[in-house]
Amino acid sequence: MAIERRTALTLASGLAAAAVLRHPLARAQSKNPVKVGLLEDISGDLAVYGRPKLNGSILAMEEINKAGGIMGRPIELIHLDPQGDNARYQEFARRLVQRDKVEVLIGGITSASREAIRPILKRAGIFYYYTNQYEGGVCDRNMVSTGAVPEQQFSTLIPFMAEKFGKRVYTIAADYNFGQLSAEWTRTLMKEQGGQVIGEEFIPLGVSQFAQTIQNIQRAKPDWLMCLNVGAAQDSFFEQAAAARLDVPMGSSIKIMLGFEHKRFAPPALNGMHAVANWFEEIDTPEANAFKARWRARWPEETYINDMGYNAYVTLFLLKVMAEKANSFKAADLHKVAAGGGIAVDAPEGRITLDPQSQHMSHRMRMISVDKDHKVTILKDFGDIKPYWLGQVGCDLTKKDDNEQYSPSSLPRR
Repeated sequence: MAIERRTALTLASGLAAAAVLRHPLARAQSKNPVKVGLLEDISGDLAVYGRPKLNGSILAMEEINKAGGIMGRPIELIHLDPQGDNARYQEFARRLVQRDKVEVLIGGITSASREAIRPILKRAGIFYYYTNQYEGGVCDRNMVSTGAVPEQQFSTLIPFMAEKFGKRVYTIAADYNFGQLSAEWTRTLMKEQGGQVIGEEFIPLGVSQFAQTIQNIQRAKPDWLMCLNVGAAQDSFFEQAAAARLDVPMGSSIKIMLGFEHKRFAPPALNGMHAVANWFEEIDTPEANAFKARWRARWPEETYINDMGYNAYVTLFLLKVMAEKANSFKAADLHKVAAGGGIAVDAPEGRITLDPQSQHMSHRMRMISVDKDHKVTILKDFGDIKPYWLGQVGCDLTKKDDNEQYSPSSLPRR
């Protein structure tokens, strides 16, 4: 189904390509639209992740509007492309709040982009939905996180990798808060397994040459790699490692389901990659297949329905559930219904629920691996895993607003 797309502002530099996205039925609905701000990178190094996110949001908008909108009001998405630049994220967040008068805001890809805009939205009283898998730990009444977190991914992946492949791991990670905190999770959980991280490299975004890193790994002789590299440039590691015949098993919290590297690179570049994910396109259930059919009918040229696009789709339905229960889009009212419990969405992965204490989602998690032909195999279904870790460090948003991000070092020493 077509949408009306009106380019509100386009600069030759690409700094602010803004678009108002409306479903055709919105013109026939009498109530004022719900203005939802959307910040997604659809150009630049992170566009490979962001384009499916925009498409997932549009598909959800169309389906919700066709069914009557939210409280009878059609959704109107106002999208801006920050191109992975955190200063633009801040500029565009202020613009969406002050000029466009959005009622909620969704989006952001990197954790750095999330942290760039989270204080702006909190001060403005605009509720924020962060739709990505991330390193976990944010305790903020003004934010709901809909992606998977470490207790759903690392706590399942790392024990598996340590038992199957060995207890000496080498980490390569993007050099910002996602990579740094995810590496901390790796060190903490490997220690619990009686293992160790024998090498770590933190790589700036945009770096695409890995000859020295590959030599370092070859000298260290790890049992397996933790791959936390981010973006199209850093993904060059896989082709270069395959060319160097590195042939070391790999684990990740973001590969396959997020960057669909097994589709973007020729086999066997991703051979031996393992991940734990709540969504990947190879899931074969009636609910997942129905969702994939709707997506493919709308976006037939999409390379892969990644977990970011999937999470973006589900998030608008979560917003609908919360807003209709609150009868409001105000941040305080949305937090109140979150704190009251009972918020759930029947998603393509299965029924997922919002944890009142942390405002993170439960997810059905599956262990997957990629073979030399880049075929994805499900090794284990962990079922629904609740986001329990923040509660262990004292985050309880039903009682107080911590407004901070915890890390594994926040846990009491045992």
